[in-house]
Amino acid sequence: MNQLAPYAAFFMRLAVGGVFLRHGIQKFEMGIPAVAGFLHNSAGIPFASMFAVVLTRAWATCMAVEMVVAILTVQLPHGSNFELEGLLLAGAVTLMALGDGPLSVAVRFKRPAI
Repeated sequence: MNQLAPYAAFFMRLAVGGVFLRHGIQKFEMGIPAVAGFLHNSAGIPFASMFAVVLTRAWATCMAVEMVVAILTVQLPHGSNFELEGLLLAGAVTLMALGDGPLSVAVRFKRPAI
């Protein structure tokens, strides 16, 4: 590993988090009923009202699940391209694997090893 490798998670968090934040704000502005309607009508997801809230407030593991669901239930059935969803899935899985980096806020809350 090179000297910059520990900082990779920081840049991945910024990129993936920024895209999810942008799309999350868009869903928030649309309102829960509109997002739930899309999930139910377009994607056929049961309990869409619950998922309209849960799926957009998740962290890396849930973001990865969200992208798998988006690809399988929306993009592929409609013959749409899923480059963005695939990239976000890869980013979320990368963050799951990398965990915290030295520039993470979580570093302040970790206990030193004994």
